[in-house]
Amino acid sequence: MPVRLLLLALGTFAVGTDSMVIAGILGPVSTDLGVSVGVAGQLVTVFALGYALLAPPLAAATARWPRRTLLLTALAVFSAANALSALAPTYPLLLATRVLAAAGAALYTPTANAVATTLVAPERRGRALATVLGGMTVATALGVPVGTWVGRTDWRLTMWLVTALGLAAFAGLAVLLRDLPAPAAAPTLKARLAPLGRRQVLGAAATTLVFFLAFQCVYIYLATAVAPATGGDADRLSLILFTTGVMSVLGSWLGGRLVDRLGVRTVLLVGSTVAAAAFAALPWLGRSMPGSLVYAMVVPLAGWAVSIALPHRLASIDPANAPLLISLNSSALYLGTAAGGAAGSAAMAVLGTRWFPLAAAVLALVACATAAATTRDRRAAAVAPAAPAPAAAQAPATARV
Repeated sequence: MPVRLLLLALGTFAVGTDSMVIAGILGPVSTDLGVSVGVAGQLVTVFALGYALLAPPLAAATARWPRRTLLLTALAVFSAANALSALAPTYPLLLATRVLAAAGAALYTPTANAVATTLVAPERRGRALATVLGGMTVATALGVPVGTWVGRTDWRLTMWLVTALGLAAFAGLAVLLRDLPAPAAAPTLKARLAPLGRRQVLGAAATTLVFFLAFQCVYIYLATAVAPATGGDADRLSLILFTTGVMSVLGSWLGGRLVDRLGVRTVLLVGSTVAAAAFAALPWLGRSMPGSLVYAMVVPLAGWAVSIALPHRLASIDPANAPLLISLNSSALYLGTAAGGAAGSAAMAVLGTRWFPLAAAVLALVACATAAATTRDRRAAAVAPAAPAPAAAQAPATARV
């Protein structure tokens, strides 16, 4: 496997870890900066919202930049932002650094995906994309639990860890990533948003948004939801997050195969229903470690299977414009993640720290109903070209689920 692809994947690993690891260190952040856990959770919201809103205009503004320059600039901004996060003395300043980190991430991830396809022969482009996007998935399995463990006593150490990852990717790409082809003509911002005028595309994007709104509503505050099981022990929480990450990887692998065999509609409806049931059960499952681990296995498995079906669905609508449609799916995903932070905080304020996952269960059923109402072709994925996973399979993940 080309070393340059692995270095690109290291960058996406750093981005994926950064976008999701805050969920594991909300307690230390809230204690250190004197804010509530709900307020601390808005750090995830701000990052995701910044990514979703900044990605289209930044892509349009830098369309003519040399790809190597753009990648290195993105990693420099991303790494500097995380260093500033580690040094931030107050919550408002920390929020500002998260927006800057989101800008770097929004520049890096789409560019890394595009560059990956130029480094290999055409028949190997799918595997090249899988390698780079795999950095995001591995972040859920490895980066988040390791980052949580590192920050168990001082959350700033986690930010320094992410900074080091970004700088390592920067150094490697600066040395080895040369002689890239000039960027192809890129669509304007208006062209990027034009497909949203189509009913099918809008329905698919709405499904993605609501689905990840439900998932992130719980994931961002998972440490709070399973607090009775962990008793505040960072090692126990890391085990739950590690299980979540491993099952996310398995869910991504399984989702692609289920979409080919059963079709997009079936995966969307079954996966979102299973997730809704798990959310509804979390107030009881979260009372013990065995129950929390059951949740950590079921939800990522179902959720990441759905996350693979979502871009396949969009690609099947207009295969010729699949990359553009998938980028809209990524924006909807991050908007859902951003709204999830606010929704989870509001749900905790209204329902309490034990019962707030019930709000996610309702939202997951709304996503299921939206998919049922807007998806007709049960075998759409069978005729769709292979498509890369969305940004959270890229998250978060965050993505990260």
